[in-house]
Amino acid sequence: MADILGGLLIVDKPGGPTSHDMVSRARKLLRTKKVGHAGTLDPMATGVLVLGVERATKLLGLLTLTTKAYTATIRLGRSTTTDDAEGEILTTTPAGQVTDYAIAAGVAALTGAIQQVPATVSAIKVDGERAYARHRAGEEVTLAARPVTVSRFDVLARRDLPAEGLVDLDVLVECSSGTYVRALARDLGAALGVGGHLTALRRTRVGPFTLEHARTLDELADDPVPSLDIDAAIRLCFPPRVIDTAETGKLRDGRWLEPAGISGVYAALTEDGKAIALLQEKGNRAAPVLVVRPRGLID
Repeated sequence: MADILGGLLIVDKPGGPTSHDMVSRARKLLRTKKVGHAGTLDPMATGVLVLGVERATKLLGLLTLTTKAYTATIRLGRSTTTDDAEGEILTTTPAGQVTDYAIAAGVAALTGAIQQVPATVSAIKVDGERAYARHRAGEEVTLAARPVTVSRFDVLARRDLPAEGLVDLDVLVECSSGTYVRALARDLGAALGVGGHLTALRRTRVGPFTLEHARTLDELADDPVPSLDIDAAIRLCFPPRVIDTAETGKLRDGRWLEPAGISGVYAALTEDGKAIALLQEKGNRAAPVLVVRPRGLID
């Protein structure tokens, strides 16, 4: 069983399982029920999935995971009901005549601050029910456009499939949280007049966590411990404030400190790098939003 403090487990998710499946597998491998995830990843997608273990599950809602990066393959010439390869084909239109210049112009129009209509099979709630659940029940789902930011949308390679009249584009996307890469595929294909959908998606980064932090399920089975203990995770994710022995005692009892002029949530660390609490300043107080090592529970 993981120790009571736990940490963050960065998994390299394989294609197929849901994020909830990955939580269940982590619980079995780590022999604890206290595992949660910091945002989901589509079943077809692979790559970085952030899980919290034991007391570190309390960090998940405080992490700043607003930027994400992906590599993906967009197929031009075919649109589907789900905007990816798992959906039913809606239209097929020869795409071989689409020029690189037209593709570049379409990509440019989808870069920056844009309004994006999420995929029909997204997890967004419509009248209290997930959009994907309504879609699977046969309902027609209409979602409103939302503002997102695509900071990078690069075409890395083009592969023509002349026998099928299709074109595959390998792309790199860096974007804000809430951006749907499958919707970028759909909208690029629509702008080019040939339709498009996603055939592969791999998340390479979420917030500060990259594939370098991630481990496969096989690697986790061989060494069933978090990727980062709670102290390393907090040092990576939050600005630091070094505190003395007296301040440590105050925070362990849930009391507040004098402010230090640090904005947002930050970490109160001992001189040897142990996380005591996460603080946020308001007025004349730096108050705990999470006491990592409360007196009595952890000594």
